[in-house]
Amino acid sequence: MANAGIQLLGFTLAFLGFIGSIASTAMVEWKASSFSGDNIITAQAMFQGLWKSCVSQSTGQVQCKVYDSLLQLPGIVQGTRGLMLSSILLCCISMMVCVVGMRCTTCMADQPEQKDKVALAGGVVFIIAGLLALVGTSWYGHRIAQEFYDPFTPTNSRYEFGSALYVGWGAASLIIIGGCFLCCNCSSQSSGKSPRYPAPRSAGQPGKDFV
Repeated sequence: MANAGIQLLGFTLAFLGFIGSIASTAMVEWKASSFSGDNIITAQAMFQGLWKSCVSQSTGQVQCKVYDSLLQLPGIVQGTRGLMLSSILLCCISMMVCVVGMRCTTCMADQPEQKDKVALAGGVVFIIAGLLALVGTSWYGHRIAQEFYDPFTPTNSRYEFGSALYVGWGAASLIIIGGCFLCCNCSSQSSGKSPRYPAPRSAGQPGKDFV
C-alpha cells in the first residue's frame, strides 16, 4: 500500500514546481542584455520575455512594451509559450487527479487499489508536465547561447540567460521529482490479494484401495 507521507511530499514538491512554472512564464527576464565587450553602454539594461520586453534605465525607470502581434513573434517565443502553458495546464489536471488518488484523502477510500492507480496516473501526468517545462526552457536557453556565440551577432545585440530561465529549470525539476515520488509509491500488483498456495495432495487417489 502506498505511503501517505511520501505521496504528500511528492505532491508538495510538484505544487511548488507548478507555482514556479507560472512565475517563470509570467516573468520578463527570459533573456537579459549582455555587458560583455569593450564598447557596451551600461546606462540601460534590456530584458525580453514571452509576453513583453522591458528596458531598465540607470535611474531606476523601467519601460515595458507588450508584444503587439502574435504572428510576428519569432517561432522560439511562440513554441516556448505553448510548451509552458501546456505544462501549467497538465499540472492543474494532475493536481485534481492526485487529490482523488492520494492516501491522505477520503475519496475512493473503499477502493484502495483503484485509489493508488489514480495517484499513479497523476504522478505520470506531473512528469509529462515537468518534461514540457524543461524542454521549453532548455530550448529557449539553447537559442540564447547559440546567438551569443554566433560571430555574426553584433556585440550590442547579444543576450544572456535571464532569471526566468533558472526559475523555470528549478520548477521543472521539482515537478518531475514530485511526479516520481507519486509514481514510485504506488502499490504493488500483489497488494490486497491473498497469497496463493499449491493445492495439497491427497493421501490416495479416489477409487483405489490400498491394503
